[in-house]
Amino acid sequence: MPDNGYDRAAVENVLAKVRAEGRSSLTAPEGKRVCDAYGIATPAEALAKSSEGAVAFAEEIGYPVVLKIVSPDILHKTEAGGVLVGLKNAAEVAEGYRTIIHNAENYKADADITGVQVQQQLPTGKEVHEVIVGATTDETFGKIVAFGLGGILVEVLKDVTFRLAPTSNAEALSMVNGIAAAEILRGVRGAVGVDADKLADLIHRVSDLVTDFPQLAEVDLNPVLATPSGATAVDVRILVDENAAKEPHRFTQDEILASMNRIMRPNAVAVIGASNEEGKIGNSVMKNLVNGGYQGEIYPINPKADEILDRKAFASIADVPGDIDVAVFAIPAKFVPAALEEVGKKGVGGAIMIPSGFGETGNIELQDEIVAIARKHGVRILGPNIYGYYYTPENLSATFCTPYDVKGGVALTSQSGGIGMAILGFSRSAGMGVSSIVGVGNKADIDEDDLLTFFESDPNTQLVAMHLEDLKDGRSFAETAKRVSEKKPVVVLKAGRTDQGAKAASSHTGALAGNDRVYDDILKQSGVIRAPGLNDLLEYARGIPLLATPKGENVVIITGAGGSGVLLSDACVDNGLSLMEIPDDLDAAFRKFIPPFGAAGNPVDITGGEPPSTYRNTIALGLADERIHSLILGYWHTIVTPPMVFAKLVVDVVEEYRANGIHKPVVASLAGDVEVEEASEYLYRNGVVAYPYTTEKPVAVLGAKYRWARAAGLL
Repeated sequence: MPDNGYDRAAVENVLAKVRAEGRSSLTAPEGKRVCDAYGIATPAEALAKSSEGAVAFAEEIGYPVVLKIVSPDILHKTEAGGVLVGLKNAAEVAEGYRTIIHNAENYKADADITGVQVQQQLPTGKEVHEVIVGATTDETFGKIVAFGLGGILVEVLKDVTFRLAPTSNAEALSMVNGIAAAEILRGVRGAVGVDADKLADLIHRVSDLVTDFPQLAEVDLNPVLATPSGATAVDVRILVDENAAKEPHRFTQDEILASMNRIMRPNAVAVIGASNEEGKIGNSVMKNLVNGGYQGEIYPINPKADEILDRKAFASIADVPGDIDVAVFAIPAKFVPAALEEVGKKGVGGAIMIPSGFGETGNIELQDEIVAIARKHGVRILGPNIYGYYYTPENLSATFCTPYDVKGGVALTSQSGGIGMAILGFSRSAGMGVSSIVGVGNKADIDEDDLLTFFESDPNTQLVAMHLEDLKDGRSFAETAKRVSEKKPVVVLKAGRTDQGAKAASSHTGALAGNDRVYDDILKQSGVIRAPGLNDLLEYARGIPLLATPKGENVVIITGAGGSGVLLSDACVDNGLSLMEIPDDLDAAFRKFIPPFGAAGNPVDITGGEPPSTYRNTIALGLADERIHSLILGYWHTIVTPPMVFAKLVVDVVEEYRANGIHKPVVASLAGDVEVEEASEYLYRNGVVAYPYTTEKPVAVLGAKYRWARAAGLL
């Protein structure tokens, strides 16, 4: 472990005492010792055990001072009347000491009162800002750090950013700059801004602390007084829980790939519960495997049948003479454990658990039982409670739902069967080729990071789109997604975005961590593109692979309708796109092709009555000029330039420049009569992302492409 000048031994001594006394929290003096050990600035302070001692310490520290109750049994000191501020002389300190002790005894009669903390009161003013720096153990992501406005503002505004710990200094600085109120911290109305680097350093130190000592369940520094010259933690609350150091079982990348390759590219599949009876899941799965064109061996398993769909049936998987990679379960939940034992003994790599009746119905014990059986035999479980999965390169439809065979580069996963079928229907309707569609259901074993690991190395997959309601191991997912998204876009629709930040928690940081902002920030940190809704997820999946990767941030709008230009400009702002400031020479070049009453700013408004040549010439100019990195086209339906004429000229000019090695993302919004629908589809089929009747969708897809390119370090 690198030496950062931290006194780890001092922290270990504090924690040993806390553990020996069976406590779950540190006292304020212990918190200060921990802060001192990690170079976290705190005010001068001392622990008084009498009013006389409090006065003596106050005289030494200097007035004004703050008094705080110190008790392992009183975490929320203010609620207990255990905090007094602004005490200016010996009399006030002596009286304050007695008042705090009295209040604490009234608040909790049996509280173990260690004494009263006498603390230097730091100056305030317009250049001093209260912020919160904290760390907590999130049930999804493990150790995370938080930063935001402090004091009571943290409860009211919840203006907080989150990152996984450990956090680099650069990531910590992005947290400081990432809150909505960052401008206030930079200084407004003549005030000097805070030292952002010192705040980032403080966040980094807290991150290191909880990484070095994972039994620290929560660290809450609130408020931290941030000034132009530093950052001082005025109040420190630290909670300890040995369970906070526990990590879930994780497979290595090689182990995951070995199992996932057997599941996705099996040489032989067995169907446990295969059936000849129409309407049975085991019959539907068999039909999809046989009729879908899967070329591997298919073994129906049913003790009551000799033959199923013209294939020899076996009473048990143990009776099958050859090796089997995948077993698809289509039997009631109560029969699964015994069948899984046989599957494990057979050396099968993957168990596809279609049956319901496990954790989703509250039957956690049965779900835990099958996971234990699978672990014992080295079997990986997909599900239970799923529709199955598709892998089109192998013509594999291991599902009881409708078959799908439109091959392409998009892999889609869903936690919900209904969402999975919406994905399938959209894919077919839009002609979006997919490499895979996978249901993950309860995620008793295989989850999104296992699938990401496979898709990362899968040459048939260019983009991964995932619907999820939760993450079983958010840290593993985030780490995997960060690695994958550097090569391929990862799009996520996270369901359940309701704010649970107000739930009861022992600290401000702990309460805030229930907020969906945690998912938002950490997915962004991992390079993931977050889709706001299901249609967005699907449109991103369809459109992003068609768009060239932009080489810069300069976006230009070329439109035949001024109204569309305004809405497209708004959409650019909403999606984090930068409209290019058009230089004089480029302005003059555009003006050569547009009428005098047009506008050559950005948007470039060519007006509605122009012939096809005007569209062609301005688009060609936008593609040719190296300073322009992306084009947004706004089309207005006229008889002068009908929709299909517009669509074909756009495709012609784009393909002309592609043939010459110029690849720029081009999206289009088409407004007009119903003919614009056909024109939009033509554009889409030819690599130009286009939509009728909307200015928002094409820009949203372009914005998603930009978010991925930035996160992947390609801009």
